Amino acid sequence: MKSILITGCSSGIGHAAAHGLRARGWRVFAACRRAEDCARLQAEGFDSPQIDYTDETSITAGLAEVLNATDGTLDALFNNGAHATPGAVEDLPTDALRALFEANFFGWHTLTRAVIPVMRAQGHGRIVQCSSVLGFITMPWRGAYNASKHAIEGLTSTLRIEMRDTDIRICTIEPGPVTSRIRANSVAHFERWIDWRSSPRAAQYETSLMKRLYATDSGPDTFALPPEAVVKKLIHAVESSSPRPRYYVTVPTHVMGVMKRILPTRALDWLLSRN
Repeated sequence: MKSILITGCSSGIGHAAAHGLRARGWRVFAACRRAEDCARLQAEGFDSPQIDYTDETSITAGLAEVLNATDGTLDALFNNGAHATPGAVEDLPTDALRALFEANFFGWHTLTRAVIPVMRAQGHGRIVQCSSVLGFITMPWRGAYNASKHAIEGLTSTLRIEMRDTDIRICTIEPGPVTSRIRANSVAHFERWIDWRSSPRAAQYETSLMKRLYATDSGPDTFALPPEAVVKKLIHAVESSSPRPRYYVTVPTHVMGVMKRILPTRALDWLLSRN
């Protein structure tokens, strides 16, 4: 049975990926950050190690739990867990950026580096990174998340080139709007870090970001797809004999990929500022 470690499985893309890969015969290790979410996944029949990207000890222990269960092998890793801290860049404390990068970037790197020797020893492997359309374009109010996904894109592209002389394949999935809890989950980070009332942009927060962030009945984003759309790409990335380097998901990602190539920077900035 092929094995895969998926992070961020408490909801959204990770949860859908765990169920989708298990249905295809994979042994899924559905990792979560919180113990209560791991217990819920275990009740659903999954192996669920506790992995918190901000805690290197939990990364080491979680991976050891996986390898103990598989006699030291792992066919695929899907780095997925992440969060957002909305707010204007000028209002974003540097410590907020550090905290987000621990979860969205440094923890991914730690886990990836730990998995590579396992895959080298067994002679094969797939490492799939869940990036975003915001990994190659930027949108206002999302500076911290934009930065972390751009960083993941750069590191992953470098790793992909460097691993060409091995049988370890590196893929990036770039979703646009996908129905998940990331917006609701970002409220706590916003309230912790952003003093929006003292910002010179306070009026803009009230008329723009706050309405979107705290909306309870706005429905899904335009063009949003369910997380299963990402799972479809993940299946190809881990099962195809010739996986693609990048997988776009949703119409906005495809559109923005074209716009970034053909529009001058000023025109693209104007377009993105309309969001």
